[in-house]
Amino acid sequence: MTRQSIPLGRIFGIPIALDYSWFLIFVLLTWMLATSYYPSEFKGWAPVLYWITGAATAIMLFVSVLLHELGHSVVALAYKVPVRRITLFIFGGVAEIGGEPPSAKAEFFIAIAGPIVSLLLGIVFHLLQRPLAGISPLLGLAEYLAYINFALVLFNLIPGFPLDGGRVFRAIVWAVTGNMSRATLIAANVGRGFAFLFIFLGVLQVIGGNFGNGIWIAFIGWFLDNAASAQIHQVAFQRTLAGHTVSQAMNPHYSIVPAEATLQELVDEHILGSGIRSFVVGRPEQPIGLMTLHRVKQVPRSQWAATSAAQVTIPLADVKRTTPNSLVWSAMQEMDRDGVNQLLVMTNNHIVGMLSREDVITFLRGLQELGV
Repeated sequence: MTRQSIPLGRIFGIPIALDYSWFLIFVLLTWMLATSYYPSEFKGWAPVLYWITGAATAIMLFVSVLLHELGHSVVALAYKVPVRRITLFIFGGVAEIGGEPPSAKAEFFIAIAGPIVSLLLGIVFHLLQRPLAGISPLLGLAEYLAYINFALVLFNLIPGFPLDGGRVFRAIVWAVTGNMSRATLIAANVGRGFAFLFIFLGVLQVIGGNFGNGIWIAFIGWFLDNAASAQIHQVAFQRTLAGHTVSQAMNPHYSIVPAEATLQELVDEHILGSGIRSFVVGRPEQPIGLMTLHRVKQVPRSQWAATSAAQVTIPLADVKRTTPNSLVWSAMQEMDRDGVNQLLVMTNNHIVGMLSREDVITFLRGLQELGV
């Protein structure tokens, strides 16, 4: 988990986190429901009941969002696509899928699973309204959650990437063309079109005097445009890296430190002195593992002088690795899937180099500058 999020536990082995921005939208949504929506829909409640119902509704809304993201995640896991975590934040939630789907069929079902869960939730809350008719706070909660889940279905099925509907659209284009990169580019450009439409409608709302809704709609458009643009850049990077192997991008001059070196020595002499963020631990002819900046930071600073590299190194058998002949893009996907920033490059259990994200960026920049 990142420092900007609070771990909540695991569901089906998937880490669940709460981004700090969630508290902002929770407060704003509770305030809106308690002071505007519920007082206009249900008269005569005690003031405290409006706030309790508003807070309960806000929490249940995010439970609905979590179930929506779990829908994506469970289907992704069924197709052997790893899921790093689910994070609830200001815009709702996101399931971080750690890799591309293996086929257009897998992409379709992973994408459509979330809206199907929201649709089922909307139906359940709609059916609950009749038996809850005599308990107005619970009736109000069921009505609002039915409405919001149906709205989530409609919004997410807009055929613009990276919304669920855009991913469904990408799956269809992928199935027709047989080319995932081309399908991603088409879906992302359609997504940018919808983003500009949201921004335009938001500006119209602001001009018309509806400042709050207008700013929110425009902000959603801006967010969608950024996400779609990122996908377009990713396709461009993939095309630039196509055909290039790890041996071309890796750094053959990796740093190696003795196993008995203390973490304080590593920090003073290597990390701060040269900016190196990962090291092979051991001797050139007998490496025992990999040390990263993240592993150093896990040890309290007061213990650096008394802790050796060998004590906290990642054992060589557990280190993520690749081969010189692997494609750079495949190696990047492996880093994303495993959540690491570097891969050892090995041939016949012999280390020949190291590939980091920085190495790939440098290599990519060189290709772009040379126009090759």
